[in-house]
Amino acid sequence: MRTRADLLGWVGLAGRLYLGFVFLAAGLAKLPEPAMTEQAVRGYQLLPWQLAPAYAIAMPIAEIVLGALLILGLFTRTAAVATALGLCSFIVGITSAWARGLNIDCGCFGGGGASADPTYFADTLRDLGWLAIAVYLILVRRTKLALDDLLFRRGAPAADDYSDSSKKTELGSST
Repeated sequence: MRTRADLLGWVGLAGRLYLGFVFLAAGLAKLPEPAMTEQAVRGYQLLPWQLAPAYAIAMPIAEIVLGALLILGLFTRTAAVATALGLCSFIVGITSAWARGLNIDCGCFGGGGASADPTYFADTLRDLGWLAIAVYLILVRRTKLALDDLLFRRGAPAADDYSDSSKKTELGSST
């Protein structure tokens, strides 16, 4: 590892791949069973009853798209923001069900509905960990092996890629 930026980029790659595969797996698990996903959505008792079928179809598709974008490193920050917002909504849903004494399975990877032994605390901690990864991806400047770098490459290297101040001055005067 040459620099701090390299290290951050490799950590970002690991986070991107991990979170991307989690979201891809969650979406793929729910996609073939929209009725089960709808049952899980209704179990939270947060959305109007009529919205549950549409949400049960849209959510797995969104998870698959976001997972693929993260894995590919394409529109990484945008995908990370959308993933973070989704995770916030999942955390709110889980903690709301927990606070109201509902006994449901989260339905995060398919299934869902009534559960005699819900795992709210573990699910919330897991989602908070994934949210931390998404926030990292929002904040980190670049990740390694991302399509973003190939497709949206800047003409000149960034100022923080230079180590001495004379080169920074040259970069500043040429733009």
